[in-house]
Amino acid sequence: MDCRHIRFSDQRRVDLIQLQALFQVATFWATDRSLKDMSLAIANSEPVITAWDGEQLIGFARATSDGVYRATIWDVVIHPHYQGAGLGRKLVQTVLSHPKMSRVERIYLMTTHQQSFYERIGFECNTSTTMVLHNQPIDAPRSQSIASQISSSAAR
Repeated sequence: MDCRHIRFSDQRRVDLIQLQALFQVATFWATDRSLKDMSLAIANSEPVITAWDGEQLIGFARATSDGVYRATIWDVVIHPHYQGAGLGRKLVQTVLSHPKMSRVERIYLMTTHQQSFYERIGFECNTSTTMVLHNQPIDAPRSQSIASQISSSAAR
């Protein structure tokens, strides 16, 4: 595939409609994301990297970082028609070269089925940081909020 016409940009004004469509066609883990939630996630991420074929969004990745100690890469996705051409690697390398990422001590990412892809880029499997807190939605009537559970525990 000739990818000379593909452009990468670090832009905050992501076309959310196209991003939602990209998630629906290329992922199983992000097919039900709302535009409002995606907008908030992107606003709280830096860098946000996109790949375009003309006016079509064909790739996306974002990260969060404290700039020194820890960072996490999120939502690396390439349209299925463009997979296998090195665009995923280029997206990740572009994220890693960003000033908020380039000197961070540890960079994490989560993946379900793409471990070998990330290993080829230099990531290693990590079994020492496997804890997760499944936070309940704020409007969940059956459970206390996490903050109130913590303050109740601390008061004991």
